[in-house]
Amino acid sequence: QLQTVESGGGLVQPGGSLRLSCAAPGFTLDYYAIGWFRQAPGKEREGVSCISSSDGNTYYADSVKGRFTISRDNAKNTVYLQMNSLEPEDPAVYYCAALFGWPVQAVCRMVGYGYDYWGQGPQVTVST
Repeated sequence: QLQTVESGGGLVQPGGSLRLSCAAPGFTLDYYAIGWFRQAPGKEREGVSCISSSDGNTYYADSVKGRFTISRDNAKNTVYLQMNSLEPEDPAVYYCAALFGWPVQAVCRMVGYGYDYWGQGPQVTVST
């Protein structure tokens, strides 16, 4: 079964940084919009960021604008989420999801329905 594979989670102090990676063993991400989502215990899943497949447009939740940056490296078949200035409100399991679009490019969705593939999600913890 195809899925995305995330890596890069861990423990960081408030104000610190982490970079999450989203890879896709078995398929190319070129034709996929990639969304990052997170879910903390007792909370609903939240859309964090998304990057479209063709034009590279990016989208961010208000809570992470100016702190998180999404990017893609098609040569490495990987999408990244650079997270800076991490706050105590950021801890969660972070998932990346892939949404297929061809010949029409996949349009980003900041809600989690309709995505074709999901990963297992690394834990991000922000603590002193």
